[in-house]
Amino acid sequence: MLRCGLLGEKLGHSYSPRIHHELGNYEYLLYEKSPDELGSFLTSQSFDGLNVTIPYKKAVIPYCKELSPTAQRMGSVNTIVRRSDGTLYGDNTDAMGFTAMVQQSGIAISGKKALVLGTGGAALTVRTCLQQMGASAVVMISRSGPDNYDYLDRHADAQIIVNATPVGMYPNTGVAPLSLSLFPHCEGVLDVVYNPARTALILEAEALKIPCCSGLYMLVAQAAGSSEQFTGRMIPPTEIQRIERMLRRQMENIVLVGMPGSGKSTVARKLAEVLNRPVFDSDAWVEEQAGMSIPEIFRTQGEEAFRQWETKALAQLGKGSGAILSTGGGCVMREENYPLLHQNGVIIQIKCDTKKLARKGRPLSQGSDLDQMAAIRAPHYARFADYIVDNNGKLENTIQQILEVLK
Repeated sequence: MLRCGLLGEKLGHSYSPRIHHELGNYEYLLYEKSPDELGSFLTSQSFDGLNVTIPYKKAVIPYCKELSPTAQRMGSVNTIVRRSDGTLYGDNTDAMGFTAMVQQSGIAISGKKALVLGTGGAALTVRTCLQQMGASAVVMISRSGPDNYDYLDRHADAQIIVNATPVGMYPNTGVAPLSLSLFPHCEGVLDVVYNPARTALILEAEALKIPCCSGLYMLVAQAAGSSEQFTGRMIPPTEIQRIERMLRRQMENIVLVGMPGSGKSTVARKLAEVLNRPVFDSDAWVEEQAGMSIPEIFRTQGEEAFRQWETKALAQLGKGSGAILSTGGGCVMREENYPLLHQNGVIIQIKCDTKKLARKGRPLSQGSDLDQMAAIRAPHYARFADYIVDNNGKLENTIQQILEVLK
């Protein structure tokens, strides 16, 4: 069996093994190596194929006897293959990945002015690809130099924005390198970041109804290019699409919203059992952090203090991946909570007749007109929710409805 893997200095959690498991029948390990270990590892006989990530995409070049034309042009290597004579061949499939991402997004590049945010290896790859796609101009935006973030007004006519920086990447989510409001002619936004699924930049593009695409498709497509180098087997675009959809489903949180007492916590626990996912409750998080129950917070600090605690909970829980998240009934009343939940989640409203809503332990439900509360909150639930599921019948039926919409 081929011995393949990912080479980097600090790899942490990586989706690459999962992707390559789907792409081919070969071993795929994570090789965390310090700069001092790099040379001895690359000259060893312990691997047949490698993906290379930060900070070694340039450092590996002297160890390669030959580079592909793409790797030569990019000045960086992300794929290494050991040839039959034992020598190393270096290639770069990042360009293939970005090109596939653009094609998948449907965003037209030819004849358009593009801004590329960043000047690192990813940005240089993006620039080359955009030029090859026929962009009329490609401007690199950096933190210094003539084209920096303080002089973006010079490029207000930009039509394509590409983020090739780590800004907005997990765990530092919720920030963007710039505001799209500065670019009234923007026709497309691409972000090479894939975790979270929707960076703050992508969320703004969605809100402005600008076509956009995150970096997950690029990640899978460049991995497919590497796998072809490892095995010599061509991988069709349909396979890339299948793996991207599978990975997106696995990464995406399932977020439950709905009226207090509608059964969100019960549904979340059962759904977690069925899907073998972790489950989190924003109210439980608030109680743990505040050191008191929700009714006590309302009594001693007031509703506004609770809402602030709740937003903190959603900020922390919402940027995670692959979990079931049960939220408080009123979280939809604060618009700032939407991007916190939507950045990495599909949002499902659990709907229940008001006469069936539980009131115990829910400060706002006790003594309130629940029909009136439901009417006030209805447009906010509609704004947040991707899907609505009826929870007036058996729990098993509710779970089945959710499984259906997740397909």
